[in-house]
Amino acid sequence: MPVPDPVPAEDLGIDYSDIEAKYSISYEEGFDNVLVVDGVPIIDRSRESRLFAKISKEFGRKGVPIKEGGIHMPYEEGSGKSKGYIFVEFASPEEASDALVAMHHFPFDAKHTFSINRFTDIEKYATLDETYVPPAVSNYTSRPHMRSWLADPAGRDQFLTYVGDEVQIFWNARTGPDPAFTRHNWTDLYVAWSPHGTYLTTLHRQGLQIWGGSEWGLVRRIAHPLARLVDFSPNEKYLVTWSNEPIVIPPGAQQGPTFFSPDDEGNNLAVWEVSTGHLLRTFSIEGTTTVASGEKKQMTWPQLKWSGDDRYVARVNPGQAISVYEVPSMHMLDKKSIKIDGVVDFEWCPPSDDELSKIRETEKEGDRDATGDGKKGKRNGVARVRENMLAYWVPEVANQPARVTLLAIPSRTQLRTKNLFSVSEFAWEPRGDRFAILSSSDPNLGNIAPGITIKMDVSFFQLEKGKNFKLLSTLVLTPDKTTNAIRWSPKGRHVVLGSIFPVTRFELEFYDLEFTIDPERINTHTAEWGSLVQHLATAEHYGVTDVEWDPSGRYVASSASVWRPTPEHGWSLWDFRGQELVKQPADKFKQFLWRPRPKTLLTKAQQKEVRKNLKEYSRAFDEADAAEESHADKELVAQRRRLLDEWNAWRKKVRPEVQERMARLGRKAKGGEDREEVEEWLEEVIEEIIEPRILLPLIIFRPEAGVRKTHYSRLPLDAPLSPFDPEQFLCHKVRFPSSTAIQDKYAVEWDLATSCGLSAAYIIDFD
Repeated sequence: MPVPDPVPAEDLGIDYSDIEAKYSISYEEGFDNVLVVDGVPIIDRSRESRLFAKISKEFGRKGVPIKEGGIHMPYEEGSGKSKGYIFVEFASPEEASDALVAMHHFPFDAKHTFSINRFTDIEKYATLDETYVPPAVSNYTSRPHMRSWLADPAGRDQFLTYVGDEVQIFWNARTGPDPAFTRHNWTDLYVAWSPHGTYLTTLHRQGLQIWGGSEWGLVRRIAHPLARLVDFSPNEKYLVTWSNEPIVIPPGAQQGPTFFSPDDEGNNLAVWEVSTGHLLRTFSIEGTTTVASGEKKQMTWPQLKWSGDDRYVARVNPGQAISVYEVPSMHMLDKKSIKIDGVVDFEWCPPSDDELSKIRETEKEGDRDATGDGKKGKRNGVARVRENMLAYWVPEVANQPARVTLLAIPSRTQLRTKNLFSVSEFAWEPRGDRFAILSSSDPNLGNIAPGITIKMDVSFFQLEKGKNFKLLSTLVLTPDKTTNAIRWSPKGRHVVLGSIFPVTRFELEFYDLEFTIDPERINTHTAEWGSLVQHLATAEHYGVTDVEWDPSGRYVASSASVWRPTPEHGWSLWDFRGQELVKQPADKFKQFLWRPRPKTLLTKAQQKEVRKNLKEYSRAFDEADAAEESHADKELVAQRRRLLDEWNAWRKKVRPEVQERMARLGRKAKGGEDREEVEEWLEEVIEEIIEPRILLPLIIFRPEAGVRKTHYSRLPLDAPLSPFDPEQFLCHKVRFPSSTAIQDKYAVEWDLATSCGLSAAYIIDFD
């Protein structure tokens, strides 16, 4: 090998730094891009490639791909087994940071969960100085109160309307809607509340935005472009989004746990964690689904349905199976779907108040029954929570009737099966003790033709003491009924059966399943089975497209949206008895949404105490209502008095002009100051509201005499003051009070009763 010539002495002073920098070879320095992953399965060398492939796949699914050849696993020298941890190398320290956030505590399988640290942190803490140094105290930054509306002194609920491009939030006040917040162009598509009312979601072309707090600040962005549908889990921990456009990952797209990865490309449904914005998993679900018969049907929403405790999420493959996934790992339960031939749909049974209390207690104890054996008993003094239940239904096939089956999850135990005929609608009562089914045994079902009306039945089932569901009552609907929707009150007991779009007969039927004349004697367990079901009222809202209960279970909102081809748009409010309270037509009306409430934190004993003292609490609310009415009356009286004072001031101002005009007409003005007496009554009425009245002045001109007259009468406070034409006063005759002297002195031809509702007038001449 030839030896290079030495550098000439005259060239030693030349600066070659720019050339050296251009052609220098960079060496990676530092280990900021290296993570140590503990909790890895212990294997031998023969299974290394398979394990590395699976680990790389899991990291890639989270949007944090591992550098090629970047996994290093140490082995024991004697046994040849791995040590249970690996070193993972990424392209940059930033990607390593994203991977740490996304994969720390990740459940790799049923027996192994990752625990991740930075390689540099291990060395840092190994050489940590044992001398205590007080940490720096950072300034406290207050966060917005996400449930501030619950502190309303009047205990009012809120609702939202979307009309045109304006989103408005109102208080549902006793005197009518009270505006609380307004924003224009807040969303591109529509808005959606979270189940507890904590968040409001708006949809945009770039994705979703989640808002909250008293000032409605931005909480989080979800990067799902062109998302069209959104759904929260019952406890607001997770979010599901769907777009009709498949996910596309453009070159150079940002990667990380909050973004889609190349493995998600082509899918269109995504599951997110709300608190972090992390993507958990994506699915491929088209806008249309194919049933067992090969027929294509429109996709139903939500596609993923959550258990009441957010532990499981499930989806149905129509006609074939139900797939249940554990959260947050999103692994399929027992690694296989539940095969059910002909299954159409399913619903999770919502937990009752007692079960929610038990769930909270077990979560506090940290002793959740993960085995799901469903057995009764206690552990550490805390009652076990029963298994989750879901009800699925299979339509009528050949000679087999339709059936509804209750299934326990995760044990997959069939609890009960009930044969039915042609189920078309199913809805659980929110308390989880009852459910309703809309079905039909009409032979014409499936052969719909002009002039044929399908006869429908509504059946209510209730949980017995023996934990079996028994038929509570069946409502045989008349042939002219077109019921197609079941809407339970959030508090249970009351239900609305609706005939909503696309039917042509729009009716709302209100039912009470625990009706009794004496509420103190009600006992649903001792009463005759089904005897308490009572029809309360039938109402009509022409063109109704949506029906929704408020969180208190006292009001029902029906609305007709411009998104459906209905002739009238707007919304109406009803009470639980079916009485209409508010009717609000609105052009370009799109949405009406009640703001949900979170579950109560009161124990059963505390709730019982509240019901026991309900009369005392009601008295306080009645006094507050009376004070509010009195305040409103006082304001109206003050307004009327202000108008009277303005009139008197004007009268005093124009008096010299009137006297001057009288002098020109040859009439002698009266000396002294005219006096005007206003008579007032103060009435005190016990337990009765009397509409307050005051004296109001009206002016009359008699052109033929040039006389100005002032008429006083006792008018209702809300009586309109219409403008008067002086010429018309000569065409009618006035009715006077019983005063002969006044009747003899004046004869004014004017009927005050027909012009503004006056029954009498006092005439005072001040010319």
